[in-house]
Amino acid sequence: MILRRLSQSLKEQNWTAIAVEFVLLVLGVFLGIQVANWNQARADERLGRAYVQRLTVELGQDLVTRRELVEYYAAVLESIEHTNDLLAKPKSDPKELVINAYRASEFNYRAPSRATWDAIVSSGDTGLLPQDVAAAVADYFAYDSAHNARDILSQSAYRHRVRTLIPLQLQKALRAGCSDVRNENQDITGFKSDCALDIDPAVIATTAAALRADPAVQESLRYQYSDVYSAHANIKGDAAAIERALAAIKGSQPTAAISP
Repeated sequence: MILRRLSQSLKEQNWTAIAVEFVLLVLGVFLGIQVANWNQARADERLGRAYVQRLTVELGQDLVTRRELVEYYAAVLESIEHTNDLLAKPKSDPKELVINAYRASEFNYRAPSRATWDAIVSSGDTGLLPQDVAAAVADYFAYDSAHNARDILSQSAYRHRVRTLIPLQLQKALRAGCSDVRNENQDITGFKSDCALDIDPAVIATTAAALRADPAVQESLRYQYSDVYSAHANIKGDAAAIERALAAIKGSQPTAAISP
């Protein structure tokens, strides 16, 4: 409509009308751009809030799993130290030695919940998050310590040696009565507190003697301690990184009730 009137005014050389129509045209374009920019900013703000809400949920879930992993590897470390002491005592309890030697070879893994963060990065939307929030979340997801620990410990010399010496029937009894506790999703959350071995005591005694007699067991146990200690420390660092990220989110939204 404005362009039609402007064209008519040009034909009539009505310079006053031309000036008015031109100003209206420019103003209309300017306002249209401003409204579009305002709508986009509002959409970005809504998307940024949605990202933050989803990150809060997923980071909260990961904080729970990282803390469980920290406790798990603390228990493995305890079994390593206990195994070392029991191997040094020729008359130590065979059952206690076998249980601890087996638990000292265990590892656990819980994948991080990174679906939202991967979506943010792949979409180039990190700028929609508060800067300190984006930095803190990126710091957490930069490295998967639990995955690295799984790769190392699943191939450890100690694990291979001990599980070579423990007979299959005893390994099955250990798994059934003394090994991992799992939740409804079959995720490992810890070790069974009450350990019951339904097997001939003679098998336990023979296995304990084999563990004591093999010098490679105690030698590899020393390196196992180093690897498990690193896993424990690094996953504690992951938990601390999550806490920093959640604190940054909470700080960016002072009116929101955010809890891990």
